[in-house]
Amino acid sequence: MKTKFFFLLISACLLRPSVMLAQKKPNIILIYADDLGYGDISANGATKVRTPNIDQIAKEGLRFTNAHASSSTCTPSRYSLLTGAYAWRKSGTGIAPGDAALLIPTDRITMPGILQKAGYKTGVIGKWHLGLGPKGGPNWNGDIKPGPLEIGFTYSFLLPATGDRVPCVYVENHRIINLDPADPIQVSYTGPVGNEPTGKDHPELLKMTYSHGHDQTIINGVSRIGYMSGGKSARWVDEEMADVLTGKVNQFIEASKNGPFFVYFSTHDIHVPRMPHSRFAGKSGMGPRGDAILQLDWCVGEVMKTLDRLGLSDNTMVIVSSDNGPVVDDGYKDQAVEKLNGHKPAGPLRGGKYSAFDAGTRVPFIVRWPKTVKPGISDALISQVDLAASFAALVGQPLAKGEVPDSFNTLNTFLGKAKTSREYVIEHAINGTLSLIRGTWKYIEPSNGPVLNKDTNIETGYAPMPQLYDLKTDLGETKNLAEKYPQITTELAALLKSVREKQDTN
Repeated sequence: MKTKFFFLLISACLLRPSVMLAQKKPNIILIYADDLGYGDISANGATKVRTPNIDQIAKEGLRFTNAHASSSTCTPSRYSLLTGAYAWRKSGTGIAPGDAALLIPTDRITMPGILQKAGYKTGVIGKWHLGLGPKGGPNWNGDIKPGPLEIGFTYSFLLPATGDRVPCVYVENHRIINLDPADPIQVSYTGPVGNEPTGKDHPELLKMTYSHGHDQTIINGVSRIGYMSGGKSARWVDEEMADVLTGKVNQFIEASKNGPFFVYFSTHDIHVPRMPHSRFAGKSGMGPRGDAILQLDWCVGEVMKTLDRLGLSDNTMVIVSSDNGPVVDDGYKDQAVEKLNGHKPAGPLRGGKYSAFDAGTRVPFIVRWPKTVKPGISDALISQVDLAASFAALVGQPLAKGEVPDSFNTLNTFLGKAKTSREYVIEHAINGTLSLIRGTWKYIEPSNGPVLNKDTNIETGYAPMPQLYDLKTDLGETKNLAEKYPQITTELAALLKSVREKQDTN
């Protein structure tokens, strides 16, 4: 009996190092909000709306004040995030229609692919908006691939595009869930299909009126971008979306609790249409946009509760950020403008979603990893495009030359072990205009276009002459110093040119 006990004890000791080694790889949860502005969370100074769960993560983690998405719009930001390559290097990575083919090549190394090679279960849950299927678009009534499972994810549960675009169904792995074969789906972005009413022709059927665009097929009382017919049993209910997506995230965490796992929780909130659950509707006093912020904060809190319940909090890195800056009126009359009540979605920044000004890409960014990341505030200049290379370094996964080509390993900065980061950050606006930040200086290249987006009432930052701002003294980008400091302007323009001309060979 003693011999048997001794053998078991020795075996346990021999196994322990490998178990401990496996446990050293942290779980990673990336909560990627949609259209959440720098000033939309109370941790960044908001006073008209409160975000206690996000604030708690900020209190226990490292809050960055100079963190940037790579683009001021969703599709290119997400492409850059997952590939470590600037989307503007690849044609066709603008705002994708809902029936676009998969934008990320299946032979390209990706962030989830890197983590999967390192032994991670990898899940994406929520908004996708990176296309699905082969050239020509997906077969909505069959296997929908290639998609996330072909570029590094082991599980996916998606809104195929956005909440305001058809098809308004969930896709789990390769199939639309709850689809009745007798009621097949048709989707078109060129003309009407089937007999479904549109918002343009039947405004009396709408429970939320559109302000610009968004006047095509009506689903759940909301008219969308694009035309859709069929699939009635598979259609989502907007008011239940946050519960559905958060539930799927928590199920994935539960199923992967023996780790390591990576979850890319790409929330719908606070994107339009803002249709929060009745638990949040009317609670912010700021209309549906404010209510959607409350709902987003609840989603974050529910995920954190799951980590605590499963005893995973200490060894899980949680990152909260956004795909681009804020927009108030983005196509629906939801009283977001009228009920701002002094709230400043961009905080002290100028511009917003779609813009070349800093509010377009400077976004909330918080990293929490107890016992590893010391709580505090960092003003280090960082970019989401660097997460791919930094995660590779975190899990000890080597990268070949040319993989994640625009992503730098800035892991020590993300973990708060270094106060400085990369030399420069590139920002990308919807019309293709590029900006470059180095140190406290920001350069915006000359471009053509209206100075104001009339639909969204957002300043674009487009101008036919170079722009140079000192963000240390002029965070609101009000004083163009290009003529005053021509040497700095020329240096930054040359640096931007060299980055633009770099070839992506992957």
